[in-house]
Amino acid sequence: MKRLVVLISGSGSNLQAILDACRQGRIDACVAAVFSNRAGAYGLERARQADIPAHALAASDYASREDFDRQLIADIDAYAPDLVVLAGYMRILSPVFVAHYQHRLLNIHPSLLPKYPGLHTHRQAIENGDGEHGTSVHFVTDELDGGPVILQAKVPIFADDSEAEVIARVQHQEHAIYPLAISWFVDGRLAMRDNAAWLDGEKLPPQGYAGD
Repeated sequence: MKRLVVLISGSGSNLQAILDACRQGRIDACVAAVFSNRAGAYGLERARQADIPAHALAASDYASREDFDRQLIADIDAYAPDLVVLAGYMRILSPVFVAHYQHRLLNIHPSLLPKYPGLHTHRQAIENGDGEHGTSVHFVTDELDGGPVILQAKVPIFADDSEAEVIARVQHQEHAIYPLAISWFVDGRLAMRDNAAWLDGEKLPPQGYAGD
């Protein structure tokens, strides 16, 4: 069975969606370990409750981002993952880390990339008067939130929406599309080549897979 390692920084709601999908057989893989840069992240408790090894590394213990990431690489590699999954991991990765897991490193970002890379995406969408917002699953490259998009989901933004309401709407979609994209990779259907995402041997468009 394929092995996943998941990186988190917070509550781990996407981690929970992945754990549920593995348990239900929608992802033919197991989560081998969970890592966080925050010892108090609730996602680590989710991992422990599922009897999955849960680890926290503090950036303050390391002289540089590269030193931190080299230790993280060593700890992750002890679990021999087939895929490394970023699920709300809030540290910018060093080129050393990205290169080590090239073509087997996924992220989910709360915007319709290339729109709104970085932080506070929901707030930006509301303040700019956008009628729709969403989330994107993508391969990770050295460009922040700039890797090839695999799959997106859109949600409406209504005139009286609060930021919390938009976040909840987006997260609902995240919990559906992230396990799906992971399952494609695990099943050998999804790959990254020539700086593009490919599904079933077909190159995906810039916005990723567009289903019916």
